[in-house]
Amino acid sequence: MQRTTGGHSSVTATLTFLVKRDEKPYVHTEALTGASEPQYFAEQEEREITIRNGRLRSTSLSLEHNGFELHERETAVDDLYDDDKVTTTYYAEVEGLIKEVTGASRVVIFDHTRRSDAEQRNNRGPASRVHNDYTERSGRERIRDVLGEEEAARLGHVPVAQFNLWRPIFGPVKRSPLAVLDASTLDPDDLMATDLIYPNRIGEIYHLAYNPSQRWYYFPHMRCEEGLLIKGYDSRDDGRVRFTPHTAFQDPTTPIDAPPRESIEVRALAFFE
Repeated sequence: MQRTTGGHSSVTATLTFLVKRDEKPYVHTEALTGASEPQYFAEQEEREITIRNGRLRSTSLSLEHNGFELHERETAVDDLYDDDKVTTTYYAEVEGLIKEVTGASRVVIFDHTRRSDAEQRNNRGPASRVHNDYTERSGRERIRDVLGEEEAARLGHVPVAQFNLWRPIFGPVKRSPLAVLDASTLDPDDLMATDLIYPNRIGEIYHLAYNPSQRWYYFPHMRCEEGLLIKGYDSRDDGRVRFTPHTAFQDPTTPIDAPPRESIEVRALAFFE
């Protein structure tokens, strides 16, 4: 059940996209440069976008048709900065939620990331460009990385999807909320595979080119009792949505004294045997 809280029916905010070019874009990650921000080797553009309040239609949004769902689900973990509690109790909660919501037969959680725009937190900052965590290529590679070559080959015929559960550590979130694309409005031609260059490897994500047909949503004032489940990759190319671009954004209605945004995201593979 989703509980409606405050917020406008929509806001107009600036989102950052990449511009299509013949050359493949690439990014020097913070791990490579040692800087606080990645270095982009691509043309970027800012667009003023209407971002709709997803709470006004949360019961009709679905993972299969839109790429995301909001769920009210409390956690028994009293400190989401405690890695031991996160990797035991919280991982088990996320696994149970994904199985319940998607019908997956097996869920494998492989990492978590905390993000904060608070200066005193040694976390990654909110992602500020529209992106999707996995591509057609890196989605398959992630399965091999997590399971190993032998197990991945054994399950090669089994449908698999990657999900991200995004939750505020403290709430309600009033600064740097998350905008998600209604994936039913995604033109696959607008996805731009981008190399992420680390000191010892090269990853790949999608960035997004702007398209006026895109429809965007956010869930204002998200609480720590809520989680936003986002589909990042789906091996099934049968008409259901497969990728869900998203980004943090600066909400123009944010109060000047709003507390920092602190969030945790857990990423998992779900198998459908």
